[in-house]
Amino acid sequence: MRQKKPAARDSRTARRSEERKATSRRQRLLGLAALAVVTLLAAGLVARGGHGGDGGAEAGSAGTSRTSPSPEAVRTEARGRPSASTGAGKSPKAKPSKSPETSASPGPGPKSGTGLFTTASASGGLVGHGATVRRYTVQVEGGSGISATEAARQIERVLADPRGWTADGRDSFQLVGSGPHDFEVKIATPDTVDRLCGQAGLDTHGEVNCDVGSQVIVNLKRWLTGSPEFSGPVEEYRALIINHEVGHRIGHGHETCPGAGRPAPAMMQQIYGLKGCAPNAWPYDRNGTYLGGPSVA
Repeated sequence: MRQKKPAARDSRTARRSEERKATSRRQRLLGLAALAVVTLLAAGLVARGGHGGDGGAEAGSAGTSRTSPSPEAVRTEARGRPSASTGAGKSPKAKPSKSPETSASPGPGPKSGTGLFTTASASGGLVGHGATVRRYTVQVEGGSGISATEAARQIERVLADPRGWTADGRDSFQLVGSGPHDFEVKIATPDTVDRLCGQAGLDTHGEVNCDVGSQVIVNLKRWLTGSPEFSGPVEEYRALIINHEVGHRIGHGHETCPGAGRPAPAMMQQIYGLKGCAPNAWPYDRNGTYLGGPSVA
């Protein structure tokens, strides 16, 4: 009997060892299971947190309403053509005017310039037979990349054209390089146009021209690229810009299409749509007939 006791003790020792091993295995399994749960929970939280951050930012961006431009004051031309990278288009193409320049659009030009203007030294003779003589200078912003003298000569040709405002029999114009004058035609970059027109409470939002005080302010972007609604060369659209803004200066308000197929009035905001009219840059035809339409309040 004394010889069996060690065997019993060995058996109990073996059982306790097996129990300890089993307990250790269960603890390891439970630990691994808990670790897996924690890992899954953590992954879920990270996923929800990441998506929530991105989603919130995206929703915020999508949900943030952009303030639409305020209605333009009556003495502005019209919203212009967007550029290829920001909305602007190619140079309009169609029947050319008598203007000799027919070059393709060089693009919208710079958004900002120096804010300083060079006055063209060019001057010219009196055009028109009207008793009201309006002398003007042409100024170009530094950094715009265009010649003040060349721009002055283009504008002079527009105002001297027999289809222009001299046909009213009341108004005459003269380009001057210095001395007393009645108004300035300024060609400026979009940022400068916004600043100058904004000082008079006009919202040109980087796109349009305006007539403020003694200034006809031409947006360089419009001067270079024309309008998406105007199916003519960019030089013809420049004539529309000048005729429209000078028209405001001499007392004309906005007009609308007089009928399908008829020429759009120069005082119509043609860039908003022609309403069935044909694009037209001139206030009069070659016979001296006014190409007007119903007034827009």
